[in-house]
Amino acid sequence: MADYRTVAEEYSAEFTEKRSRFIGHIAPAATQEQAVEFINRLKSKYWDASHNVYAWTLREGQASRYSDDGEPQGTAGLPVLGVLQKSGLTDCVIVVTRYFGGILLGGGGLVRAYSHAASLAVEGARVMDMRLCRIFTVTSDYTLYGRINRMLPRFGADQLDIAFGEAVTLTLAALPADYDAFCRELTEASSGTVAPVLIEEKYLDKK
Repeated sequence: MADYRTVAEEYSAEFTEKRSRFIGHIAPAATQEQAVEFINRLKSKYWDASHNVYAWTLREGQASRYSDDGEPQGTAGLPVLGVLQKSGLTDCVIVVTRYFGGILLGGGGLVRAYSHAASLAVEGARVMDMRLCRIFTVTSDYTLYGRINRMLPRFGADQLDIAFGEAVTLTLAALPADYDAFCRELTEASSGTVAPVLIEEKYLDKK
């Protein structure tokens, strides 16, 4: 499966255009249900807003959806979706809340305003580069622990956990190619006495 980019947590930013207040919100959403829950939560929070425009994209089924929420067709939801797609983000949802300020913006003005609000949310959010990693453990005696620990940076292996007992057990994460190379060097360094135990493969934020 391909690597992907998404956001780590919810983020919001706002600006005012000709007295209309625009608030851009972004949040992670791995499923349509999560996206809808976020949209409905914001609609309840900003129940008195003029519009709550939204767009979302999901890896699952390469699905996407948007809504103008009463704005002229093509002036709100589609521009928000365009920002999301151009950013390369997926498994996330954007809602742009508008409080009308009494001055009409026109079609082009609406497109620019909704795009800007969505862009502010995207630019301010913490983005994660999700890459498929192998999660594994390495158990060794204390004489080898220091050497193994010094190997980790060279193979981009991230330490997720460590347990000290009669032996030392490291829980690590690495990209598949780095994992294979690490296994080869570990076998050589330990004369074949220490071998990683693969637990699972999962997506992690890994630069």
